[in-house]
Amino acid sequence: MQKPFPAVVTEIPVSDMAVALSYYEQCLGFTVDWGREGGGIAQVSQGQCRLFLTDTAFREYFRNAPPVVAWFNLDSKEEVDALHARWLAAGARITHAPESKSWSRLHEFVAEDRDGNVIRVFYNF
Repeated sequence: MQKPFPAVVTEIPVSDMAVALSYYEQCLGFTVDWGREGGGIAQVSQGQCRLFLTDTAFREYFRNAPPVVAWFNLDSKEEVDALHARWLAAGARITHAPESKSWSRLHEFVAEDRDGNVIRVFYNF
């Protein structure tokens, strides 16, 4: 029997690590686990979600660049709406309010970070 894949860690490209860490911590509610001290990479987490934030120099070898899109799959419409309300109150950049889309069977909202990376928060109903 094949072992299931572990959770994916998404790499989020940022232009200014200090600004990005502040935004992810203050507006999105993530905890900065490590990386404030430099090195071009930091990890933020919230619950089972982990993200790597990487600066331009760190990404140079692979040449990956912003923006990226990360999808956060929650367990209910209520959780999507509650997270939207929490992020909105904290000053997050919300680009699309929560909406149920029958054609895709998704209830979602969309946010952006300071570098234009897109965060789609959804529940698949």
